[in-house]
Amino acid sequence: MKNTALSHIHEQLGAKMVPFAGYNMPVSYEGVNAEHETVRKSVGVFDVSHMGEFLITGPNALHLIQKICSNDISKIVDGQAQYNCMPNETGGIVDDLIVYKFEDGKYLLVVNASNIDKDWDWITKQNTMGAEMRNLSDDYSLLAIQGPKAVEAMQSLTSEDLSAIKFYHFKVADFAGIAHVIISATGYTGSGGFEIYCKNSEVEQVWNKVMEAGKDFGIKPIGLAARDTLRLEMGFCLYGNDINDTTSPLEAGLDWITKFTKDFINSENLKKQKEEGVKRKLIGFELNERGIPRHDYEIVDKDGKKIGTVTSGTMAPSLNKGIGMGYVTTENSAPGTEIFIQIRNKPVAATIVKTPFYKG
Repeated sequence: MKNTALSHIHEQLGAKMVPFAGYNMPVSYEGVNAEHETVRKSVGVFDVSHMGEFLITGPNALHLIQKICSNDISKIVDGQAQYNCMPNETGGIVDDLIVYKFEDGKYLLVVNASNIDKDWDWITKQNTMGAEMRNLSDDYSLLAIQGPKAVEAMQSLTSEDLSAIKFYHFKVADFAGIAHVIISATGYTGSGGFEIYCKNSEVEQVWNKVMEAGKDFGIKPIGLAARDTLRLEMGFCLYGNDINDTTSPLEAGLDWITKFTKDFINSENLKKQKEEGVKRKLIGFELNERGIPRHDYEIVDKDGKKIGTVTSGTMAPSLNKGIGMGYVTTENSAPGTEIFIQIRNKPVAATIVKTPFYKG
């Protein structure tokens, strides 16, 4: 079990630690609902240093990334980031990721913790054009400072105007006494804020200064449990739950990051799938009565016939109702459709809704 550079601090703070993606990670400190509310109303900080970082450089960097990614990287400018997925050769998804462009020939790929080795092997296999690759995952830490007060609370720590960093953009700047860190705005919570990438040797200083600067704004450390409820309220996919090696980006509603203006792995088959239409779709739903939907619960129609499966579910702290996502047959996927979730062998009524669930 790996530790992040801050694991000892989480333990000192009394965090409940759990194994996650091969790391010893804080799942909660004072409880998921309280931590969730902190991020929605003020500011919280997550240690997500388990995420993977790959640096792709050289004259063939763009060529490689265009081949492995579904979105069109040529459309982003220096200092911009782009949400993406890597399709596999059989119609599924290797991983979803964020690509950061520093300049022509220099890109950072941020991948899911549980997929670091798998993604590295996959990209290496596809790198027939000789792009330069470095796996920085073990050397870098990542903090996500999230919430409506994040910018105001952290502005004293940097000379960069944090409010000027647009969504899905980033700067390399000074922060918390460190000369060069990446400050990005690609939040996974739907409540604003930004992320800090720095070296492992620097992150304890950054953490301490972040907690100090945020003290007057009610900053608190936040665990992975609240990260999950926050992202689910936004209808954001979680790899391993809502998308995986067998789910097509088109089934998952990721058409908007699947661009057929270029060739990429399996693009011809995916283009055909788009033209013919998918047989199932990822939908969001809200329960109409009390209950908590869970991963792998069956979704049935009014006659009790199975039409799909729940991929993510929770009691949404901001909405005080059960919400979830899951795949259902396309003919049963329209917003407003009544469906039923099998919770302990009892069909609980739910309605398909457009995401995000949380409107802010």
